[in-house]
Amino acid sequence: MGSKNKLKRFRENETFPNMVQPTREEVVNDSFKLKGKWNEEFFKNDHPIVLELGCGKGEYSVGLGRKFPEKNFIGIDIKGARIWRGAKTAVEERITNVGFLRTQIELLEKIFEADEVAEIWITFPDPQIKYKRTKHRMTNSNFLQLYKRILKPDGVMHLKTDSEFMHGYTLGLLHGEGHEVLYANHNVYKNEGSPEEVTSIQTFYEKQYLEQQKPITYIKFKIK
Repeated sequence: MGSKNKLKRFRENETFPNMVQPTREEVVNDSFKLKGKWNEEFFKNDHPIVLELGCGKGEYSVGLGRKFPEKNFIGIDIKGARIWRGAKTAVEERITNVGFLRTQIELLEKIFEADEVAEIWITFPDPQIKYKRTKHRMTNSNFLQLYKRILKPDGVMHLKTDSEFMHGYTLGLLHGEGHEVLYANHNVYKNEGSPEEVTSIQTFYEKQYLEQQKPITYIKFKIK
């Protein structure tokens, strides 16, 4: 993407009512004003809040928003030129239960209060296969404990990925640490019983993976 196009998207992001872009300093210094008040001040309702981490173009957040009007969705990514697409689609379609947040995943605890989030989706994350990259895997032990601190006591996690490595790594970690695996499927489009929200929403890249006949995996779990 050209730099002019990126700059245009960044400018447009600033006009979207569904886009939140705090500075790192604002978040780190505990002056982010929506923490604990997302329902009250942003969505203006009391519906459950669902996050999509590393949302990219926001296709999954928008798809879930269309499907579940009784829930609020926030797509989170650090790449502003990517989440522009999801925010613009939600504005154009007047989907009022979907918002976007430009920030780093590591800062979630500074952005959401304890028990403020009902569910978290992680869709097609970078598997970070090299051992030295373990700390960057979005389902490693440290990240799971971070998610637990903002999730409600009965909060649910979802992992959807084309990476057999990520699927296996996460499943092994969950069993090893005693977390509760509610559902696991190593090929959601081939095996019966896959949740409808897993198979009915497909991202741009997911469609490419399917054309290459790559199996798409899914795990639903609770962090203990």
